Amino acid sequence: MAVLALLSCGGDKPKQASSDCVECHREVTPGIVTDWELSSHNPAGVDCSLCHGDEHRTAEDVALVKTATPDVCATCHPIQTEQFQGGKHALAWASMNAMPTTHWLPMALTEGMKGCGGCHRVGLKSEEEIRQLKADGVMFGLASCDTCHTRHLFSVKEAREPQACRTCHMGIDHPQWEMYSSSKHGVRHMLKQTGTLPEQASAPTCQTCHMPKGDHGVRTAWGFLAVRLPMPEDPEWAADRATILQALGVLDPQGNPTARLEVVKQADVARLTQEDWQKERDRMIQICEQCHSSNLVKAELQKGDEMIRETDRLLAEAIRIIASLYRDGILHKPDHYAYDFPDLLAFHDAPSTIEQRLFKMHLEHRMRAFQGTFHNNPDYALWYGWSEMLQDLTEIRTLAQELRGKHQSTMRTPIE
Repeated sequence: MAVLALLSCGGDKPKQASSDCVECHREVTPGIVTDWELSSHNPAGVDCSLCHGDEHRTAEDVALVKTATPDVCATCHPIQTEQFQGGKHALAWASMNAMPTTHWLPMALTEGMKGCGGCHRVGLKSEEEIRQLKADGVMFGLASCDTCHTRHLFSVKEAREPQACRTCHMGIDHPQWEMYSSSKHGVRHMLKQTGTLPEQASAPTCQTCHMPKGDHGVRTAWGFLAVRLPMPEDPEWAADRATILQALGVLDPQGNPTARLEVVKQADVARLTQEDWQKERDRMIQICEQCHSSNLVKAELQKGDEMIRETDRLLAEAIRIIASLYRDGILHKPDHYAYDFPDLLAFHDAPSTIEQRLFKMHLEHRMRAFQGTFHNNPDYALWYGWSEMLQDLTEIRTLAQELRGKHQSTMRTPIE
């Protein structure tokens, strides 16, 4: 079996097998050739045709280049591919397209692999999706593994460094890079990179905690949205989470499950059983205990849980204020809403100023408050998170009062 695997990965191929590709591309795209020559693929005999097929021969038939999908990488890396396919990153493409107004974005931002598409392209795409994207004119960025192992070097060493995560895990809704790099964990690792601290010093990277031992699954207990099932025993927190689930559209305004709940399940953005959540929490505890005491680890993670409860309280109040404006006929349901209720997944396509503030409260400031706590970054947890949420809520209360005042004034105005 080992011999067969080696042969399928090009181990028996002479280096001159890719000489035609190299000869031409050294002229037209020399950087690609240099990266491949520096890669471990080159000495292993993994030539261009093994990943891209051998049908492309001239500049005129470039459309015949085979896309190096995860199935292609699985030929030589079956364990890593299986882990990836069962993990969160594999669902990134589907989750992006499941957002209700993603299709409103310019093509260059989604199918063009910029904006959301620039990072969510890491997700698996079916052969039919790739065919359709090519038919629509999208020729690049259709693979997945090269999102972290940038082509054509495909460096494992690069992908193990936290900078490999930086391009996607930064910015408004998931500033993990900013939080990590300015935390004690990140600072110590960068001091190791500069040689200030010894190589043996403890300094976790993103991969240490989220990809232990190279596991490509990359799952967390709370998931991206920090909502989960079962509902909490605390009745106030349970009511707040129910309100948030209504605004996420997985429950209707009456509290009944909607079709969007199935989308959330398929996208694996939330843990839906206590056992599933506990499995991820226990895994993280074991990782943290490599450097910290069990008591400290559990106490720190508990602080993150408590911050989610506190931020849920603020966000739920803001949602209820806006929901009451719909209920009282002050705001009117836009065509892209399923219900007379705010829709957090509409993001920046929310129809009113007050809902635009709710979008930022949810996607930017709540994320910072609880993610900053889990990443041990005090400033992000407080000033970029909790403090901003309080300001959001104050403005939403004020805007709601103004809208009600204008509505009452309109109702009192006599019809001439």
